Amino acid sequence: LFTLAGGGEAYLNFMGNEFGHPEWIDFPREGNDWSYDHARRQWNLVDDPTLKYQYLGKFDQAMIELIAGNNVLDGTPEPIVRDIDRQILVFKRKNCIFAFNFASTTSYTDYEFGVEPGKYKVLLDTDSKDFDGGGEIDDTVDYLTQPKYGKNILSLYLPARTAIVLKKID
Repeated sequence: LFTLAGGGEAYLNFMGNEFGHPEWIDFPREGNDWSYDHARRQWNLVDDPTLKYQYLGKFDQAMIELIAGNNVLDGTPEPIVRDIDRQILVFKRKNCIFAFNFASTTSYTDYEFGVEPGKYKVLLDTDSKDFDGGGEIDDTVDYLTQPKYGKNILSLYLPARTAIVLKKID
């Protein structure tokens, strides 16, 4: 999500490349008698309900629909927060706000940052149960800015290793 939303006009989905490779990757070479046996992607794994690949497939689809449906790549990323100590990155691109918590063990309640005044709706939440996440964020809640510190402040719960995408709706 970060690579797609923060990058240029394309993205490289590393997990997508590993997605179809549950075994090792061994491209044809002299040492394996030029075999293609382990040089294939197994895209059928997403269809097996006993495996977790289905969640990555759902996330990838939702992410691409969000980016395309909001013409996000037509805009330029505009940094809002670069909190290196807490490992938080928030930026706006087109009409969406992307909030990332890269911290591996620390969640933040009421993480505040300034935005345009109004009401915001969650468009994508990486912690959603739909993607086999913890489901700690209520996607049905609309977030309202509050005047504070002479700015319009948005306050979010950012669980560890998650991202939230919001859009101003009012």
